[in-house]
Amino acid sequence: MREGAAARRERVLEAVRARGQVRVTALAEELGVSVVTLRRDVEELARRGEVQRGHGVARSLSSVPEQRGAPPVDASAPAVGLIVPEHHSYLFEAVRGARAALEEAGVRMALHIARHHPGAEEAMARQALEQGARGLLVSPRWRGAEGAALDAQWLAELPVPAVLMERRPAPGSPLHAHDSVCSDHWYGAHLALDHLVSLGHRRIVLAARDDSPTARTLRAAFAQIASQRPQVEEWAVVLTAGSAAASAPDPTRRPGTDEHEASLVDLRAVLREHGATAAVLHADVDALMLVQQLREGGVRVPEDCSVVAYDDVVAALGSPPLTAVAPPTEAIGRAAAELLLHRVGRPTGAAPEAVRRVELLPELKVRGSAVRAPAD
Repeated sequence: MREGAAARRERVLEAVRARGQVRVTALAEELGVSVVTLRRDVEELARRGEVQRGHGVARSLSSVPEQRGAPPVDASAPAVGLIVPEHHSYLFEAVRGARAALEEAGVRMALHIARHHPGAEEAMARQALEQGARGLLVSPRWRGAEGAALDAQWLAELPVPAVLMERRPAPGSPLHAHDSVCSDHWYGAHLALDHLVSLGHRRIVLAARDDSPTARTLRAAFAQIASQRPQVEEWAVVLTAGSAAASAPDPTRRPGTDEHEASLVDLRAVLREHGATAAVLHADVDALMLVQQLREGGVRVPEDCSVVAYDDVVAALGSPPLTAVAPPTEAIGRAAAELLLHRVGRPTGAAPEAVRRVELLPELKVRGSAVRAPAD
């Protein structure tokens, strides 16, 4: 069936938002349409105020925010430091949101990218402080509870205001009474399951990563919700990458190697084992790879297996475009930056204020990769 203009324009918009800027000719080839058709799509999106047109390109409004009336950014003034792990595309939208909020306030942002090894975030924080950072936005990698515990003490003792971004402090840890802004991933798991149950699916699996707080929260939430829904007859949680790869370091892997090089779980076998007709897949890059794996094994999406991706960085670019739970990552970055600006702007000696724990709700983007369950 030929893709309609509305669905195609949604894919164009998602591509522009994910990449910041795309060339019209390259995206036309990628989507399998003529350059003339794609130019019309970009013109319509620009007319609706959703993208910005350039010479042969379409740009995301979030990557080139208009700042009429915003004070100029003083490059010589102390910056706000933002610390994120390398190779973490999920957080790049949060970086855009934080940057927009800071620049609107006339504050420069200094980005520090932490390598994937213990102590990297602390080293970046020390570097930012040596450069005179007036406050920090921090999103540690936290592959496991041990990493979170190691970071908790130095984060709690920072001499400048700091806000955790898309990270939830562990109860009772030194960071429990610390400002944080994050997504409500329990609600995200609820959205995914509720959508599939509403389509008549009764046997559902979750294939999720095991290398971030988001993944661990999602797996726990899915298990809790699925076990309490009477409509769900059977459910299972498996690791996206094989359990051996996820549970222990791989001595053969070079430091810094992308985790996506690890072998993916045999999703077809998991579906067959549980008689499942639907799957929730985290993260969406893995979801695209797993859908391809299913196709190569003769399992059609959505005809034979409905799929909901978790995260919405590239899900719309799949074939088919994937229905996805979209955490509000850009809004997370903006809210975290605004909270930090409030903290650094308070006068010296002011009475303490209550710690803020902010949670923003994800939303479900329906694109057609999940359909009504086949009749028994």
